[in-house]
Amino acid sequence: MAGTIAIKNGYVYDPLNEVDGEVMDIFIKNGKVVTELSASEMKDAKEIDAKGKTVMPGGVDSHSHVAGAKVNTGRMMRPEDHYKFYQQKTPIAHSGCGYSVPSVYLGGYEYSKMGYTTVFEAAVPPMEARHTHEEMRSTPMLDMGGYLVLGNNWFLMRYLKEGDTEKAAAYISWMMKTHKTYGIKCVNPAGVENWGWGENVSGLKEANIHFEITPEEIIKGLTEVNEQLGIPMPVHLHANNLGHPGCWEVTRDSLKIPKSVKAKPNQDVEWAETKMKAQRHESVYLTHCQFNAFGGTSWRDFESGVKGITDYVNSNDHVVMDSGCIPFGDATVMTGDGPAIHDLYKLTGNKWSNTDVECECGSGVLPFTYLKSNPIHSVQWAMGLEVLLYVNDAWKSIMTTDSPNGGPFIKYPQVIAWLMSNKARQDTFEECHKWASDRSGLAAETREMTLSEIAILTRANAARTIGLAHRKGTLAVGADGDVAIYNLDPKKLEVNDYEGIVRSFQNAAYTVKGGEVVAQDGEIVAIPEKNTFYSDIAIKADSEKEMLKDVKSWFKYYTIGFNNYPTSEKYLANPTPIKVNAER
Repeated sequence: MAGTIAIKNGYVYDPLNEVDGEVMDIFIKNGKVVTELSASEMKDAKEIDAKGKTVMPGGVDSHSHVAGAKVNTGRMMRPEDHYKFYQQKTPIAHSGCGYSVPSVYLGGYEYSKMGYTTVFEAAVPPMEARHTHEEMRSTPMLDMGGYLVLGNNWFLMRYLKEGDTEKAAAYISWMMKTHKTYGIKCVNPAGVENWGWGENVSGLKEANIHFEITPEEIIKGLTEVNEQLGIPMPVHLHANNLGHPGCWEVTRDSLKIPKSVKAKPNQDVEWAETKMKAQRHESVYLTHCQFNAFGGTSWRDFESGVKGITDYVNSNDHVVMDSGCIPFGDATVMTGDGPAIHDLYKLTGNKWSNTDVECECGSGVLPFTYLKSNPIHSVQWAMGLEVLLYVNDAWKSIMTTDSPNGGPFIKYPQVIAWLMSNKARQDTFEECHKWASDRSGLAAETREMTLSEIAILTRANAARTIGLAHRKGTLAVGADGDVAIYNLDPKKLEVNDYEGIVRSFQNAAYTVKGGEVVAQDGEIVAIPEKNTFYSDIAIKADSEKEMLKDVKSWFKYYTIGFNNYPTSEKYLANPTPIKVNAER
């Protein structure tokens, strides 16, 4: 029976339901987790014996660059990336290639092999939304969504500077529906607009040119409007001065700005029956913390500044962050932070691509390789792990590589091994430049994460943070039937055998999506339907009408006509709007 499955005898890790390695059965009917199956249903159900195996909810990646114009630019810039990593066509799967920036087909397959079922594109420029959705639609296996880049948007900078939060709210609501996106992404606020004129901003109180608005005003305004609207996730913040020595202080101070903003997510959804509160309580989501945590005053005295940020996060409950870990090897750096990429180009001389997206944002792409022998790279490796290991409560952090910026997502198993095994870290220190131990505190950190904590970092907290824990990141009754089963016996787990941990998480024994086995021991066995999530925000009609008069009068600055701007649902795979009621 399609969508009906029984997973028996596994060691289950379901943090949102407070299940920590208990031997239990998971039942799925019509694609949803249920309490039990009847005798007749069991007769027709597919049964999996998970005895001696680890069972978790399907993985949720809340920050990855997998679709859209900048990702496609990365593919075009990296012909050498394609022949190194490829997959031949199978009877049910397309061929694909690309190591750090895989083709859309290969990306979906590789995530599924690792036990992931949900991935969100971290930066969608509004004008590029249609193309981003086309690539997400072509990405198999995965439920997806994207964050709309708004931190340097001309309309919002103008509204926030004027203090017109009503128009700002109406504009964001309309933009989410217009481009079928899910949350607010804020990249180098005020600085990206300056980059259109060859400038940047260096401090939170420095106003940009023309709009004369500061990063502080943008962060404060966006977080307030985000909660006024009741958007499922917090503002997704890429802080100023990323990648510059000493930037950790600006990052910490950026996190202080929305401290008084109370989280008010307001989705109209049916919630799975979790024991823990499944709604987020944070007002800001700091992305790829490692890149925003550089210490020192120059590259000569460069060091980790992670502890300054994690100390703040440990003491405050309005912040959640993902790590941006560095697993070494080839990467492709891509971001909406154009000046940051230009600075990296000046340092490396590598190929460099830059674009300005008219009235909205910008972007940069650059091939990169992280080397263990490089002093800066070795410290960055340590910093990415510090971000996760220094945070006392795993519910305040999410594991990522900011794929493909720190490295490709297929390196997640290696990152998990470093988090779970101090020996894995110490052995890597032996291969690294001595700065890794001299200029970070990781060498003295003996914490080894548990499987339950890994489940929090890679599925439960990612789902809760972005407001999808009503159906993702948990095995509670009513949740989607997305399950990852790993060949890892918790009772026989030996963390010093960290290569075994890597192997187990590289290829799930079974990846189940919606009650259907889609990957088994590294082989794609079925191509399921997928969903595309976006926020459908209700707002007063009069407010939207007044805002649209303003927008249409300013649309003369665009190279496209107003009627050609929206992205229709036909570009989405199974459009799944999340109803958000902004009228309280």
